[in-house]
Amino acid sequence: MNSNTLLLFITIILFFVLYAAGCIAYSGKGFTNVQTFLNILRGNAGLLCVACGMTCVMLTGGIDISVGSVVALDCMMLAYGMANWGIKAPMMCVLVLLTGLLFGLVQGYCIGYLEIQPFIVSMAGMFFARGMTAVISTDQLSITAEISQTFYDWANYRIYLPFGGVVNKAGKTIMPYFGVGVVIALVVLVLIFLMLRYTKFGRALYAVGGSEQSAAMMGLNVKRTKMLAYVLCSFLTSIGGICFCMNTMSASAQQATGLEMDAISSAVIGGTLLTGGVGNVIGTFFGVLINGTISSIVKTNGKLASSWPNVLTAILLCFFIVLQSIFALLKNRKSK
Repeated sequence: MNSNTLLLFITIILFFVLYAAGCIAYSGKGFTNVQTFLNILRGNAGLLCVACGMTCVMLTGGIDISVGSVVALDCMMLAYGMANWGIKAPMMCVLVLLTGLLFGLVQGYCIGYLEIQPFIVSMAGMFFARGMTAVISTDQLSITAEISQTFYDWANYRIYLPFGGVVNKAGKTIMPYFGVGVVIALVVLVLIFLMLRYTKFGRALYAVGGSEQSAAMMGLNVKRTKMLAYVLCSFLTSIGGICFCMNTMSASAQQATGLEMDAISSAVIGGTLLTGGVGNVIGTFFGVLINGTISSIVKTNGKLASSWPNVLTAILLCFFIVLQSIFALLKNRKSK
């Protein structure tokens, strides 16, 4: 078993240990119900899409800290557009996705072709997207059935499982369910997994992150690959923004603050190296589940401060960064 597989294995084991701990500690509060796990997926569907995009960027050795602000902009465009511009939900979703493509194209061009540092470019993008969100509206907007019946129906559509039902106090069996956002997020996960594993572009992302010089010698267009990585990241972020909006049914200038850190931590906990060249979205998926499980445990407890998920995630992030460094040192010693 190589170090990359071992990192993924540790991530998966950690998730099951955390979830089992929650089931043991809070079995009386419904943590063992199938719906609890589905709620974690529902609440983090948007994050999963964003984290998949972040993984693609990090594979090239880059970073994108603008994703949280882009999600806020997406939500504000959806809410304000449907409420004040009178644009139907499907068309607004198309506009949001086009905005994501344009945003990624600008950032990707600056990083790939102008060779500006990704952190600087994405920081500028973060301020721009957050500022544009406030330009559209500084109010907190809610999406109701009166504003858009179509979007409201999308957000509240339930797909029921044929098993795992729970009998409530009235004696009625409530079957577990998930929403459209979960379906979208899982489709994104599968498509990005297949893209990274079986396409030329996916292999190019790994090659560029492993060594730009070697990638160029193999005939790969490094600049174009980098640009497309950021275009893909912003596009997936906008898909995540739609899922995020379907979950919250609201928009505000401060929405999704810190989401970029959640996406980065999910990717790193999932085994993606900050230096690039190593990682996969399956690990990222379990990284998202770990973050969601921690938040769910804290909420179920009811007595812990809401800041505890951030503290625990930071500890795990440091742990996996140190673990990656140890494996890298061991690999270098063996190669010598």
